[in-house]
Amino acid sequence: MTELRTVFAETLAELMENNRDVVYLEADLAGALGTTSLFKTFPNQAFDVGIMEANMVGVGAGMSVKGKIPFMHSFGTFASRRCADQTFLSGCYNHANIKIIGSDPGVSAEANGGTHMPFEDMGIYRTFPDMTVLDVAEPHLLKAVLGMMAREYGVMYLRFPRKGNTEYYDDTQEFTIGKGVTVKEGTDVTVIASGIEVEEALAAAKELGEEGVSVRVVDMFTVKPLDEELVLKCAKETGGIVTAENHNKVGGLGSAVAEVLAENSPIPFKRVGIPDCFGEVGDKEFLSKKFGISKDNIQEAARDVLKRK
Repeated sequence: MTELRTVFAETLAELMENNRDVVYLEADLAGALGTTSLFKTFPNQAFDVGIMEANMVGVGAGMSVKGKIPFMHSFGTFASRRCADQTFLSGCYNHANIKIIGSDPGVSAEANGGTHMPFEDMGIYRTFPDMTVLDVAEPHLLKAVLGMMAREYGVMYLRFPRKGNTEYYDDTQEFTIGKGVTVKEGTDVTVIASGIEVEEALAAAKELGEEGVSVRVVDMFTVKPLDEELVLKCAKETGGIVTAENHNKVGGLGSAVAEVLAENSPIPFKRVGIPDCFGEVGDKEFLSKKFGISKDNIQEAARDVLKRK
């Protein structure tokens, strides 16, 4: 199956070919993301700014003022923490039209270790006014989201794993930024997941189904603005919710859903996410188990919620 970085490069090429205002800025990671061909094919639309991520956002914001649609990439740690002030002021405060791409979020950074393992990126950007935050790990969804990002105005942050390739959609599926997708129906408990945790949630739902538990799985790929209507619908229909994210429990998807439930529909609820800690070196399977975001952890959380219903 096609890796997400290949989907990214091919989709950006299509967008740049069809709209000369779409430009691409890279922080010296073209080899890692597989975007080298963009610089050869679109020499007037693709720019390597070097390892100067904050400057990259400033340049992109300036290009936005002139009507360009800049997509800017670095690893998730640098696309968030290192660019935060420029994104806030030159991007959000300035009402710019910039698209920030953070690759290898959370445990998908694997061997790059704790310095390159963003557990906090969504939490940072969720607090910025008028910011859109997206967490994607599926090729059909990634292609669709990139197209929507190019068409819709605003400051957006998209995180995805470079080497991910698991498919659970097809070409007929429709997506809307700001709306979650019910990937699997269920009646006993809902798992609201994002990014790589959607695959884990589906695996957990399958095993719980063998025990007679009906699990609904929602792909909440837009963490901000959150699909509050869908959250409340799931709360009413299943009476219990688990969130699952490849991110610190503080400030991410679980926090966003908890805020909605606390104010509107307090029901049994549990978060599956990274504990409040730093990352480390390891493969995704090892780190998912160590940090408690595997399918087994989702099953355990679902059973806990069911007991409290």
